Amino acid sequence: MPIVYAKDSEPFEITLKRFKKKCERAAILSEIKKHQTFEKPSDKRKRKLNQAKRKLVKARRKMARYS
Repeated sequence: MPIVYAKDSEPFEITLKRFKKKCERAAILSEIKKHQTFEKPSDKRKRKLNQAKRKLVKARRKMARYS
């Protein structure tokens, strides 16, 4: 959980903005959204397989560019 300390003369809006930015960087909201709905095990496998394929294609493109 991100912690933000308010400075003495800092308005609340600025402190809230810094907190939101820290939460965004920590990927808290995306993690919450991911767990809001149930995902079938077969759908989870398909998603992970597609993710791995994309990662492999990206790595191949990178290797081809620098070879």
